[in-house]
Amino acid sequence: MNTTKKTREPLFHLVKRGNVKPWLPWVVRVVTIVAAFIVIGLMTMIAFGTNPIKVYGYMFKGAFGTKYKVMRLLRDVAILLLFALAVTPAFKMKFWNIGAEGQVLMGAFACMFCIIHWGGAINDTLLIFICLLASIVAGALWAVIPALFKAKWNTNETLFTLMMNYVAIQVILYAIKIWAPSGSGTLSPLPYANLPQIGGDNFWFSIIVAIVMTAFMFIYLKFTKHGYEIEVVGESENTARYIGINVKKVIIRTLILSGLICGVVGFLLVAGINHTVSSTTAGGRGFTAILVSWLAKFNPLYMILTSLLVVFLAKGTDEVMTMSGVTNSFFSQVVTGIVFLMIIGCEFFINYKIVFRHRAKRGMAPPAPEAAEKSDAIQSPAPEAQQATAKEE
Repeated sequence: MNTTKKTREPLFHLVKRGNVKPWLPWVVRVVTIVAAFIVIGLMTMIAFGTNPIKVYGYMFKGAFGTKYKVMRLLRDVAILLLFALAVTPAFKMKFWNIGAEGQVLMGAFACMFCIIHWGGAINDTLLIFICLLASIVAGALWAVIPALFKAKWNTNETLFTLMMNYVAIQVILYAIKIWAPSGSGTLSPLPYANLPQIGGDNFWFSIIVAIVMTAFMFIYLKFTKHGYEIEVVGESENTARYIGINVKKVIIRTLILSGLICGVVGFLLVAGINHTVSSTTAGGRGFTAILVSWLAKFNPLYMILTSLLVVFLAKGTDEVMTMSGVTNSFFSQVVTGIVFLMIIGCEFFINYKIVFRHRAKRGMAPPAPEAAEKSDAIQSPAPEAQQATAKEE
């Protein structure tokens, strides 16, 4: 009696695409982005009765309507790009650093700490360099703590870095209560350690730093030994150990680099833009940067385009809400989220395809008549063989 349990084949399974032409993914991405903008127009028309053509005009006006808006857009792109550059080395190594938000906050906290205690007491130029050094050290320290735990005890870096974000927020809130004892919960901008304005405004400093850091990160990841080690560790830690790479050292070194960049971002936000600090200084960009880095395939040059797309969507949809008389930004956030989901789905189907069970079965050719006869002949012995076997018994 055959007791073998028959396993049921799943309805569908995923198959990685092979031999994809290099130009095809980019065509799919462009089509997806165009479709996403069509969805934005249709959703706005349904919700507010606004002509879709006017929606696109409002979006363009919100991002590029004036020189001030253009410069603000470029500065926001630069800050988001710096966030993305900070998480990229760790993500390429498959160390899921979700803590860029907290690392930037700690860099901003260290900068503000120096301003509060030494602002006006020492030379302002010297104070700027002290603030920069303090921000870099704080950001690197906040990043290296989960790296040490991961390297020594293999802890879950996703949860660890995520929780470090909330700790950093509470540190900021506690410091503000001490620095602003009036109970307002906000810290007024201070006139100390402010970065010099280039061209009469505070836009260019962040933009220049982002350009320099992008070039550095591209060269670092693509042409240096450290970048090669990061890529090997990301592919397989066992392979990295086999060829003599110290995996623990690479993890710690890479997270220190991420923390350094986050510290620079915190310094720019305090000394160059806001001149104060709050629990919302990072503005959620540490999480958005993960999407920016992933969509760019961890390529710093492509991150310029993905950062521009993200910031353009945010500025454009905010302008649409303003022109439609909606003060709450919830709809713009919903629209932006839907666009991101479409782009993520596009990336998934570029790499994989779905094969259904009935299609797989239909693709199997039935056995030829000659093969079926041979199979029957093999399975059932000839009559002479059966008689010989019976006589022996």
